[in-house]
Amino acid sequence: IIKSFSKLEKLKRLNLFSGMHFKDAEKKLIKKLENYKRVEKEAIKAWKVVQLSRHEDRPQTLDYIKGIFDEFIELSGDRLDSDDKSIITGLGKMNGKTIAIVGHIKGKNIKERVKHNFGMGSPQGFRKSQRIMDLADRFGFPVITFIDTGGAYPGIEAEDDGQASAIANSILKMFKLKVPTISILIGEGGSGGALALAIGNYILMLENSTYSVISPEGCAAILWKDPTGTKLAARALKINSKDLYRLGVIDKIVHEPLGGAQNDSKRMVKILKKNINIALKKLEGVPGAELKAKRAEKFEKIGYFKNSASDK
Repeated sequence: IIKSFSKLEKLKRLNLFSGMHFKDAEKKLIKKLENYKRVEKEAIKAWKVVQLSRHEDRPQTLDYIKGIFDEFIELSGDRLDSDDKSIITGLGKMNGKTIAIVGHIKGKNIKERVKHNFGMGSPQGFRKSQRIMDLADRFGFPVITFIDTGGAYPGIEAEDDGQASAIANSILKMFKLKVPTISILIGEGGSGGALALAIGNYILMLENSTYSVISPEGCAAILWKDPTGTKLAARALKINSKDLYRLGVIDKIVHEPLGGAQNDSKRMVKILKKNINIALKKLEGVPGAELKAKRAEKFEKIGYFKNSASDK
């Protein structure tokens, strides 16, 4: 755009073009420039949300479990292979009622992150989740999932162990549950690793969380083969809470303390606990068959758009 303006100014000074008007060309260039500025501003804003969703001091699943639930008992292992440390499962008490809990764990320092594989779930983790969900369905416990992952673990060993089928079966299991299910996006919600735990009757999303089929970095690499397009990809993907609420992908935005959840973790835990209580009350007493049907209906609606009269 800047080069085009420069060329236009040079043309104006040439005697050959004296007397000619360039107003239309200037208007078009100005309009393009304003559009580029708007897109750049939106891209920077979208990228800030991505950065906040990944902030190392942001409250994680264990922080919420400790602050919200009483008498939490962890249940480990998938009963087939081993225990995946990137996903925690167990039973906790809330207001005297038993709740089944599943959530990603990223870790807060290098040692923890390596131990928990940076929150990237393996087939063993998703099978463990299904085992806890089966238990919840059998005894009538509501299921609450905390989602915070860049995506499922993409290693060859995970593929050999059946990563794709483990994710698919986890999604199918959540659709079949006849108990209330609440899914909460507390940080990153990346690809199938997030979706495997996000089939909820009610989906909460923290204000500065993200939820997307791919990371902005991955999108920029595939589409443009250029890492400088990462911010533009973040904007185009519509991964923030406001866009996803408008599109009907989530049910409620949970507002964070000023500047982000990392600025006041204790307050963030209290805010989320209040919202979970509200969500549980909404689903309390709803028959199992109705919960299952409404969950399916909710996801069937995602992605459908009505054409306006002018589009016909």
